[in-house]
Amino acid sequence: MGRGKIEIKRIENSTNRQVTYSKRRNGIFKKAQELTVLCDAKVSLIMFSSTGKLREFVSPNISTKTFFDLYQRTSGIDLWSSHYEKMQENYRRLEEINKKLRRDIRQRVGGDLNDLNIKELQALEAEMDSSLVAVRERKYHVIKLQTNTRKKKLRNLEERHANLVLHLEAKLDHQDGIVENEGYYESAIGVANGASNLYAFRLNQNQQPNFLLHHGGRFESNDLRLA
Repeated sequence: MGRGKIEIKRIENSTNRQVTYSKRRNGIFKKAQELTVLCDAKVSLIMFSSTGKLREFVSPNISTKTFFDLYQRTSGIDLWSSHYEKMQENYRRLEEINKKLRRDIRQRVGGDLNDLNIKELQALEAEMDSSLVAVRERKYHVIKLQTNTRKKKLRNLEERHANLVLHLEAKLDHQDGIVENEGYYESAIGVANGASNLYAFRLNQNQQPNFLLHHGGRFESNDLRLA
C-alpha cells in the first residue's frame, strides 16, 4: 500500500510543525553528508528554524567563510562590499559623535571656547548654571542625610548612657539597703572556715566605713575614713 500525498502548505499546529521540521531537517543533513562522501562534493547547508535556532552542515576540511569566498569567486558577486560600506559609515558616524562629546567636555572645563559665538557661549553658560544647581541640590541632600544619621547615632548613645546610669543607681540603692540595724549598716565581707579572725564592714549614718576585727574573742575597731 503506497504512501498518501501530503499537501505542501504551512502546518498550522505548532507542535506538529516543529516535529516535522526536526524529522525533515535530519533527512536533509543526511543527504548532504551522503553527497559529500559519495560524490566528493563541497556542500554547505544553513538552516534557521521558526524560533531562530541555527543549524548548519559544511563539508569536512572547509569552513563556512571559505565556502562563501569560493561562491564569490565562482559567481562574481561581492558579498562583503556592501556590508563593509555600512560598517564604514557607522564608524564615521560614531567618530563624529565621539569628537562632539570630547569638545563638549573641554568647553565645560573652560577650554576650546575661541570658536563659539555669543549665542553659543550664552547657551553653554545656561547649561553650566543648570548643572551647578543640580550639583548643589545633591550636595545639600547628602549633607542632610549624613546629619540625620549622626543625630540618630547620638540619640542612641544618649539612650544607652541613660539606661546605664539608671541601672547603676538601682544597683547601688540595692547594695546600700541590704541590712539596716540601729542607724547603721553592717555586712560581713570575709569569713574563712576554721579561721580565728573575722572581718566586718560597717557603714554608719554619715556613710563613713568602719572595719571591725574579731581577734582573740573580742572586736577591735579600725575606722577607715573616706576622702
